[in-house]
Amino acid sequence: MTLKKGQVIELTIDKLVYGGEGLGYFDGFAIFVPMSVPGDILKVEIISLKKTYGRALIKEVVTAGEERVKDSTKVTFEDFQGCDFAMLNYESQLKYKREMVEDVLKKIGKNSTIEVPMTIGAEDPTHYRNKIIEPFALQNNTIVTGFFKRKSHEVFEVEENVLNSKLGNKIIEKLKIYLNKEKVSVYDEIQHKGILRHVMVRTNSYGEAMLVLIINAPKLDVKLKQILLDLKDEMKEIVSIYISFNTKRTNVALGEKNILVWGQKTIKETVFGIDFNISPKSFFQINLDQTKKLYKIGMDFFENISDKIIVDSYSGTGTIAMLLSKSAKKVYAIEIIESATRDGIKTAEENGISNVEFINGDVNIELEKLVSNNKIDSIIFDPPRKGIDESSLLSIAKTNIDEIVYISCNPSTFARDTEILSNNGYELVKVQPVDMFPGTSHIEVVGKFKKI
Repeated sequence: MTLKKGQVIELTIDKLVYGGEGLGYFDGFAIFVPMSVPGDILKVEIISLKKTYGRALIKEVVTAGEERVKDSTKVTFEDFQGCDFAMLNYESQLKYKREMVEDVLKKIGKNSTIEVPMTIGAEDPTHYRNKIIEPFALQNNTIVTGFFKRKSHEVFEVEENVLNSKLGNKIIEKLKIYLNKEKVSVYDEIQHKGILRHVMVRTNSYGEAMLVLIINAPKLDVKLKQILLDLKDEMKEIVSIYISFNTKRTNVALGEKNILVWGQKTIKETVFGIDFNISPKSFFQINLDQTKKLYKIGMDFFENISDKIIVDSYSGTGTIAMLLSKSAKKVYAIEIIESATRDGIKTAEENGISNVEFINGDVNIELEKLVSNNKIDSIIFDPPRKGIDESSLLSIAKTNIDEIVYISCNPSTFARDTEILSNNGYELVKVQPVDMFPGTSHIEVVGKFKKI
C-alpha cells in the first residue's frame, strides 16, 4: 500500500527515539509521531513522507499505552501546554531519558559497556523555571502571551504555564490586565510595527522577581512606564524592572540596550552558600533544585578533591569554579567572553573566594600555557549544546591531565565527544543523567573520564 500525505491510518507505537518522538511501522515503513507513547494504538494523519520514513500527527488515541497520562484526549503539543514529553507519566519520562542516553552512547559514542543509571528526577516536576520569556500576540482584540506553535511564529496561549514559577505566571497575568486596559499595541513581525514584543520574568528562591519588558521602540513612553510602576505597587514581589529596546527584525528576544526603570540592578540567588547576581542577560541555570543535584554529582565525581588543582574550561561567569573552590586546593576558570569573566571576578570578591584564578582567553591557548607552567590534576567542562570542538579535545588529550568531568546539556554531542576522548587515551568510567527539564525531552548528563 502506498502512503499519501493527508492519509489517516491506524498505527501502533513500538518505541520512543532520541528527541522524544514515538516510532511505529506501517507495512514495514517507519513513521515518527510526536506526543506518542509506546503501546499506543493511534489514528494518525501523515504530514510528510521521505524515502525511508514518514511523520504523522495524532488524530485520536484508540487505545492508550500503559505509560500515557490518564487524560488520553490530550494529543498535541498545544494540549500539553508546550511540554513535548508530558504525555508520559513522570516515572516513565525518567526511564526513557536514561534509555536515550544509553542509546546515543552506543550508537554515537561507540560505547556499549558503560552502565547508565536511572535518571535523577525532580521532587516536583512542575513550576521549576526561574526564568521565562513569552512572546506577545493579539487575539480577538486581546493581548495574550504564550508559546510559539511548533515550526511557526503563531502564538498559542496556555491556561497555565505549568513549567514557569507560580510567581512568574502571576506577574505576567497581572501585567496583561494593565496592558489590555491601556490598549498598548502588539508587535507585528511581518509589518515590523507595534510596541510589545516579549516579556521576561526572572524569579529567585527568596520570592523576588525581575520583570523585563521587551519593546519595539527607541525609548520608553510615559504611559508604558506608568503601567510598570503601577504593577510593582500592586505586586511587592517585583524588586527590579527593566525595559529592553529591540527594534531589529530578529528572532532574538532581548535587545542590546537594557535600561533599569526601577529597583535593583540584579536579583540574587544562592547555591551552596555562594551568592550570585543575576541581571537580564546573565546565564543562570533555570531549575535551581536540579542544578544543585547536577553540580553536586559533578563535584563528587572528582577523587580526593581537597588535594587537587582543577581547571574549569568554558567557565562562563565561574559558577562551577566557585562551587569547586570550597573543596579544591585551587581552581583556574577559563572563559573567552570578557564580560562573563568580569562578572565571575566580582562574584568571587563579594563572596570572599580567593582560590579561584580567572583567565580571559581561548581554552586551547590558555590551557596549554597552564599545563606547561603548573601541575594540573583535573579539568571540568560545561560547554554549550554544540559540545566541544574536536581540535580542543585533541589539545586537551595531549596535556595528559588525569581526570576529566564533563557536564552536558546535549547527550548526542556528549556521546560524539566521548568517542573522540576514547580514541585519544581516555576511558568513560561513570555517567549520570539528570532531569533538569521535566515535561520536556531535554536531558542533562554528567560523565567522568580517566586517563588510561
